[in-house]
Amino acid sequence: MRRRGIACVLMLGVLALPALAQTASDPAMPPAAAPQAEGASPALEGLQAAPAQIVVSERRPGPGVWKVSKGNHVMWVFGVYSPLPKNMEWDASRVERLLSQSQALLAPPSASAHVGFFNGLRLLPQLPRLIGIQNNPDGATLQEVLPAEVYAHWTVLKDRYIGDNEDMERLRPLFAAQRLQAAGRDKAGLVNGSIVRERIFQIAKANKVKVLQSGFELELDNVGKGITAFKRTQLNDAACLARTLDSLEQDIDALQQRTSAWANGNIAEIEGLDYTTQAHACDEAILGSSAAEQASPAFRSIRERLRTAWLEAAEKAMAENASTFAVLEMKDVFDPTGYLGALRAKGYTVDSPR
Repeated sequence: MRRRGIACVLMLGVLALPALAQTASDPAMPPAAAPQAEGASPALEGLQAAPAQIVVSERRPGPGVWKVSKGNHVMWVFGVYSPLPKNMEWDASRVERLLSQSQALLAPPSASAHVGFFNGLRLLPQLPRLIGIQNNPDGATLQEVLPAEVYAHWTVLKDRYIGDNEDMERLRPLFAAQRLQAAGRDKAGLVNGSIVRERIFQIAKANKVKVLQSGFELELDNVGKGITAFKRTQLNDAACLARTLDSLEQDIDALQQRTSAWANGNIAEIEGLDYTTQAHACDEAILGSSAAEQASPAFRSIRERLRTAWLEAAEKAMAENASTFAVLEMKDVFDPTGYLGALRAKGYTVDSPR
């Protein structure tokens, strides 16, 4: 539950509803014409036609793999990029070879939320209050809670990818971002990086490689208070939608180039991509909210705890196995103060693919 996980633990544990879950739009829905929104800036002009689906049919050599080593022990780290074309094929032969020679597969860091049996019973009477929880408090509309420029941009892209849907106007910006991103990627034929992770886990299973988890379980102390606070609080999530609007266009317009860079292992080009801006803004809308604080103060430190948990699991795996294969998101691979950077600081040798 990594990308769905950080910002969504509150939704999974408190609300039983992921904040940024990927939901597929109806592929049969024809793209709607997008009229210029009143007050839209000239920068939004020309965003009229939904893109054709992006298809990458040729087989790619496959992305490179990072090598982390200390003494005779090695960990191969595979970086996953998202989004990717639905039917893209990549050469997994090197992954198969390295996994078949490894004793363990280290899963990406994950966090799960636990309310406990008795807390769960106390939560049951409050479940009807979850109805409409995706909407803004007090019936506010997106036009009322968003800056004018962001709302104009939203109107253009909503018409392009979703079409006429008045119910969308009542959504919190966070949930509007989720639905627009899902619809836009679906129309362009894109999916998240889970298809690659699933393939890697299939290879591990076929080679009887044990899977190691790297994460922790978060205890939620005040589930009811978290629900109440969430329904009453207007989140600081306008930036989440604004960044999603920008990144969605970048994802689609630059997809062919980005996919080629990832699938061909062009490390210099991959390293220059922006991995954090949109995700960070949406994470903060949840983790920095009073609802998260009410449910559990531990939400404030969830990123640090995920990083610590993965590093502990990685060091343990390397100490116990001659060869370990690990999967991380590409942003965690490249962050100089992130996962591989921390191992380098601890004395491990980290070699980038060439």
